[in-house]
Amino acid sequence: MTPEEEEAALLRRRRVRRRIWIALAVPVLLLVLPVLVALTALRINYMGDPADGTYTRGKDAIWLGHAWVDGRKKDADVTALAARLKDTGIRDLYVHSGPLEHDGTLPASSYPNARWFIAAVHREMPQIRVQAWLGDVLASESPYGMRLERAATRAAVVRSTREILATGFEGVHFDLEPLHSGDQDYLTLLDALHRVTAAQDAPLSVAAHQIDPVPGFHSFWGTTTGHPKWWSQKFFGEVARRVDQIAVMSYDTIQPLEGTYGGYVAQQTSLALEVTPPSTDLLMGLPFYHENRFGHWNHAETVPAGVRGVRLGLSRTDADRANFGVALYVDFAAEEADWTAYREGWVR
Repeated sequence: MTPEEEEAALLRRRRVRRRIWIALAVPVLLLVLPVLVALTALRINYMGDPADGTYTRGKDAIWLGHAWVDGRKKDADVTALAARLKDTGIRDLYVHSGPLEHDGTLPASSYPNARWFIAAVHREMPQIRVQAWLGDVLASESPYGMRLERAATRAAVVRSTREILATGFEGVHFDLEPLHSGDQDYLTLLDALHRVTAAQDAPLSVAAHQIDPVPGFHSFWGTTTGHPKWWSQKFFGEVARRVDQIAVMSYDTIQPLEGTYGGYVAQQTSLALEVTPPSTDLLMGLPFYHENRFGHWNHAETVPAGVRGVRLGLSRTDADRANFGVALYVDFAAEEADWTAYREGWVR
């Protein structure tokens, strides 16, 4: 082969390799570019200064573990809890008192020390309400779990609510997951539950999924992963209108950076405020736990970023909203730095 022929062959090989790289790069860019655009938008959403006065309204809440009602906690623990919550904005305790059975029933043996705990809280913290936190896994993505489409199951949940309120709880907080957007059986259940709680002047409270960051995202995610995760903003509003209190689980967000997490929380706060009636308490969840796994990165989902995001969303959407707060998840995993960030960033 002459030098000229060798050079021509080399040029041909380079053109082939270039075409291969282009063929590989195009689909990668099509996947990566939208993600980079979204992350940039969230980071921009984290910029700016929150409005003056966007601090606690004294309507915050905290999720408490089962140890408070199963006999493991004692009077000294309640005293320590009272000291921890003094001069904060916390009004509601969601104490885990379940889970519900898949058929909707709730054995009284699940919460044997509930009366003691409620009495101890009233003695040490008379301004704070104690709500029963109930939940179960739904059979929405597997053959196992609670089936809300069964009228008998919904009726059993209503009976369980009556029974646990008779124990002395001042409200009931439900966390049923995974709950898909548009679930009409869930709305039917909420209507029945609210009739019961309203008759006893007790709040009906729910933990809510996050709202579509872009319209229809839950459908796309459900198609690609089998787990829709998000709710449409419309469905979130339908739920919010049926309850007295709704707490957004604004953690486990898949966000990789503190700035994008804070921007995401700001967006979620705004989306929730837009469709939550002023008469309904809206609470935004803060991550008082520390894990590293897909969906939750400890370095990104921090309390300072969450608080700042909440304040930014509140400032931009409804800075004077009275029935608004944050909800802390969860007491047994919290670190001192989490409490400090909550107090310094939100309570003041």
